[in-house]
Amino acid sequence: MVSTKMTGSPSIRFVIPYFGCWPFWMDFFLAGCARNPDIEWLFFTDCGIPQNVPDNVTFIEISYSDYCALVSERLGIDFSPANPYKLCDIKPAFGYIHAEHLDGYDFWAFGDIDVVYGKLRNYFTAERLATKDLFATHARRISGHLCLLRNTLTMREAFRLIPRWQERFADQAHQALDEGAFSRIFVRHKNWPEPLRRFAARFNRWAQCSEFVESYSTFSILPDGRRVVPQRWFLQNGRLTNSELGNTELPYLHFLVWKNQYWKGVSHESLRGHDLLAQKNAWQVDETGWSEYSA
Repeated sequence: MVSTKMTGSPSIRFVIPYFGCWPFWMDFFLAGCARNPDIEWLFFTDCGIPQNVPDNVTFIEISYSDYCALVSERLGIDFSPANPYKLCDIKPAFGYIHAEHLDGYDFWAFGDIDVVYGKLRNYFTAERLATKDLFATHARRISGHLCLLRNTLTMREAFRLIPRWQERFADQAHQALDEGAFSRIFVRHKNWPEPLRRFAARFNRWAQCSEFVESYSTFSILPDGRRVVPQRWFLQNGRLTNSELGNTELPYLHFLVWKNQYWKGVSHESLRGHDLLAQKNAWQVDETGWSEYSA
């Protein structure tokens, strides 16, 4: 396992429980992890160990029922959802649930796997991470697909401020608590005019210790204020860019829209390109899937 504690940068470990079957783009996800050798990922899963696993990704094999039992024990609730998607609601508690696996790390993170990472350290620099205790990649809410939290008792237990968290965690229904109720601890009055919202935030200590900055991972914001899905993303020597923002380097791609609107029912083989494409240093991806990079 790569030691992130030897690099001089704050150490980071993602915690991701995932159950069912690995998605067809898993090679691209893992290749993105490999581009960040001084950041670590820890999976709890019943999907088996995939191929092409880089040294900084660890898998703990566990059944879904046993994982739910673990959550129930750690949180003191009855956590037994029929649908694993409910795990999204308890993301803010992963640092508390898995504290033993985070000992010695400076930051822990939760996220999704419908993403491809660029060079995360170019975005989450040591200087940036020194300033706050929570880093969200949207401007006014927690980004469930990637959020960093300082590995302190305060931040591991911040989820307890979600109103009626025990009842809502135990409920069978998915409530988007990671991006909704957890966000409201840090961002209040998000629909107020920006100057007024910033003024109010001065009186919220949770707002003062958090950063909410749009990273353009899912949508791009054009100069005229329009929010658009870029037509195409590019990887070149580890740098992620897209068709809308030109040469601006971006930390990661979250392909939620393509996955939900264009890729359902399409052959996985055609979407992921040839078998070795994920390992290449250059490719492009759009609503039709991955392909060789062409300038």
